[in-house]
Amino acid sequence: MRLVFMGTPDFSVPALRALHAAGHEIVAVYCQPPRPAGRGKKLQASPVQQAAEELGLLVRHPLSLRKNEPEWADFAALQADAAIVAAYGLILPQPMLDAPRLGCLNIHASLLPRWRGASPIQSAILAGDTQSGVTIMQMEAGLDTGPMLLREAVPITASTTATSLHDALSALGADMALRVLADMPTPTPQPEEGVTYAPRLTREDGRIDWAKTATEIDRQIRALTPWPGTFTTLPDGTVLKIGAATPLPDTQHTAQPGTVLDDALTIACGSGAVRLSRLQKPGRGMMDADAFLRGQPLAAGTLLGAKQQNPA
Repeated sequence: MRLVFMGTPDFSVPALRALHAAGHEIVAVYCQPPRPAGRGKKLQASPVQQAAEELGLLVRHPLSLRKNEPEWADFAALQADAAIVAAYGLILPQPMLDAPRLGCLNIHASLLPRWRGASPIQSAILAGDTQSGVTIMQMEAGLDTGPMLLREAVPITASTTATSLHDALSALGADMALRVLADMPTPTPQPEEGVTYAPRLTREDGRIDWAKTATEIDRQIRALTPWPGTFTTLPDGTVLKIGAATPLPDTQHTAQPGTVLDDALTIACGSGAVRLSRLQKPGRGMMDADAFLRGQPLAAGTLLGAKQQNPA
């Protein structure tokens, strides 16, 4: 088929490569413009742009599509059979949704109608869902409200992280996009019941509230690593990023939540405890707990999270 591909982050790259490898004619790739990145703040192309240029594909990255009628006309002039959209980052106006012969098909990383919105992977883990998945849907003006073409689930286990789920759903979405194009299924309206929304995440979402249960804090760490990252503070206000932990929900204690319980970085929660296994101080890399403790022992009784300071 004659396709337009629209995506920006790592999640989208497997679908772009799969469509190209399958012999589809990708007439243009739309992605977000290069952004400043790294210490030097040099402009860096998105993962999708880098992949598209490697494949020799035409790349477009308009700053905005809203009221951008020249861009609408250029998009329509591509005469695509379909547009495949995966985490593009811009809302498509109706004229663009209507332009391809088969419309615009979105690879969404959840089992719609659950977790419409910006952070479906993280939201599923945070909520304690037992499964996630990918939905290929026909796009319409509403936020992830379009009819579904294909929907497949994957399990979420006690060890699932945002990274592992991202990678699984990214690969699944690429495979499902190929199958949808090979045999266009009849669209099915989304159920009216079970709608939830996954908000756009901020750094503050990563602040650990030690009054929560060990299970909830474990989910937060697994869901929000690497972005936006979870963190607490040392008694002097130093921000301590948490990369991984083991939940100990059956641990009994009478300590104030956030208290270090032993010399193995076991931290009291509102119910149970967690044992920190990966940590990072400002200006340092993420390290295992043993290495961290060699540089900065934390005595039992130390209270974490008492000072409210934004992460560096």
